[in-house]
Amino acid sequence: MGSARASKSLPLQVAAVCYRKRGAAVEFLLVNTNGGNKWTFPKGCTDAHMSHSQAAEREAAEEAGALGTIEPRHFHLYIHSKGVFWQPGGVQEFVVKAFLMEVQELRRPDEPQRKPTWFSPEEARQKLAKGREVKYAREMEAVVDQALERIHVHRALLDRNSESRTVRAATNS
Repeated sequence: MGSARASKSLPLQVAAVCYRKRGAAVEFLLVNTNGGNKWTFPKGCTDAHMSHSQAAEREAAEEAGALGTIEPRHFHLYIHSKGVFWQPGGVQEFVVKAFLMEVQELRRPDEPQRKPTWFSPEEARQKLAKGREVKYAREMEAVVDQALERIHVHRALLDRNSESRTVRAATNS
């Protein structure tokens, strides 16, 4: 028999936090939940034959039709719930590993009812909070905030590397 701690652990899912850059702005790609009344990041179960980032990339393609570059390591963990307490099965919680994915191309999703849509960070926070209990809404807001922080750090590093290459090229001329 497993330990008390193991018996209380939550099942794991993976999410692709899909984004694109529009000049200095960032937009997030959200999809409708299966019930259609909430917005979420493309997410789903892990697969024993794939890394967690590959499974998140698969979810982005299936649910949003998003193709791009996904980071190999997750940048955030959050708690997500499915179900409602008044229905059979009640509420089930999951731990979700969130992976950043910069989208380069959109195609028709395998799940057309998902309606992938781009939102500004503020709109994404609002859409992700709507219809969720406060604690889960805060979890989703934190994902957006952490994603933005990571995207801005990446951009600053790329800019700094670009400047260094320009300076080296100029001094070598």
